[in-house]
Amino acid sequence: MAQPSLLTSFSSYLVISFFLFFLTYNVEAKVSCNPISYIVNETLYNSLFLHKDDAACPAKGFYNYSSFIEAAKSFPKFGSTGDLTTRKREIAAFFAQISHETTGGWATAPDGPNAWGLCFKEEVNPQSDYCDSTNTQWPCYPGKTYHGRGPIQLSWNYNYGPAGKALGFNGLENPELVANNSVIAFKTALWFWMTPQNPKPSCHDVMVGLYHPTAADRAANRTAGFGLTTNIINGGLECGIPTTAQVQDRIDYYKRYAQIFGVDVGSNLDCANQQHY
Repeated sequence: MAQPSLLTSFSSYLVISFFLFFLTYNVEAKVSCNPISYIVNETLYNSLFLHKDDAACPAKGFYNYSSFIEAAKSFPKFGSTGDLTTRKREIAAFFAQISHETTGGWATAPDGPNAWGLCFKEEVNPQSDYCDSTNTQWPCYPGKTYHGRGPIQLSWNYNYGPAGKALGFNGLENPELVANNSVIAFKTALWFWMTPQNPKPSCHDVMVGLYHPTAADRAANRTAGFGLTTNIINGGLECGIPTTAQVQDRIDYYKRYAQIFGVDVGSNLDCANQQHY
């Protein structure tokens, strides 16, 4: 039997090497160019938010995958900063926080309490109109309320105003859009996640290693980790006190999603020992 020549073997080696390089490059390119849909496809998305379209959920049909992907296009650094583990961890943290804010789960819920994220699209029985009349930069519009709406439960006129300005709608005059337009709803959640609001850093920077604590942050024990994103979102009610059921729910959602993504959760999951902003 004829033996392959050295030239033939070398040519085969080049072909295989080129194929492996192309395969690796193609995978990395997909992650870089379209990170969210590569990491979270529609099947995975629907399995994470397993009951979001149940008849029992008021937001049934609202938080669809295509709206999430469309909204994410406006925030290209979301889920695309750092290595693949960092990207997955950030997405898991974001999903955990919006799941808690919109949860419909309860202790004995089918598939567990952390399978019911994105069940609500606005606050039920708000206790006020969430209008800070002392804020003259973002004055409240007559007859409008700024209660929690959307995945992050955007609240208060001083959040609706700048969110609307950044995203191209009048958040003060038309706050209802956050509960009526699913793309805008997701955009407001991502805007809140990605945008620093002095003295608060952005949740994004915290989760991808870009958070640089000030002297005041260090004195307040505001250390990087999932717990700091809770402090940014609702620290005034949930941080600097023993871990509440609300904080634990956020953590449990995060642990579930991180496990599904195959990444560790990191340290500093709660904010019990952090002063709130």
